Amino acid sequence: MRILKAGVAYFALVFVAGFLLGSVRVPLLEPRIGVRAAELAELPLMLAASAVAAQWVLGRIAVPARAPARLAMGAVALALMLVAEFGLVLGLRGMSVESYLAARDPVSGTAYYLSLCVFALLPLALRRR
Repeated sequence: MRILKAGVAYFALVFVAGFLLGSVRVPLLEPRIGVRAAELAELPLMLAASAVAAQWVLGRIAVPARAPARLAMGAVALALMLVAEFGLVLGLRGMSVESYLAARDPVSGTAYYLSLCVFALLPLALRRR
């Protein structure tokens, strides 16, 4: 149960950070520097927010330092992130998953999906701290 709680908390913190950063990126950065550059500029901030969130959650919820427990926490958070992302895409934008993936910038889109892998693996990477 601690793993599930930790995964949900981790997801929620990073989702809120992404929502707040996106609220700045879309209206302020994208018109000035373009979608690709704005998304790439936001990426290190999101990775930093993910690391801080993972460390904070791990400091408050006693998730065992064993690899399976930390991977499970990251998997729960990743699953929730994908459900939220595709749920919002399908619901708010009225797009299919296929059209959404096809419309993503190839560079920043690839970087984003790689960052999701890092997001999922951060609880494991932080287990030695």
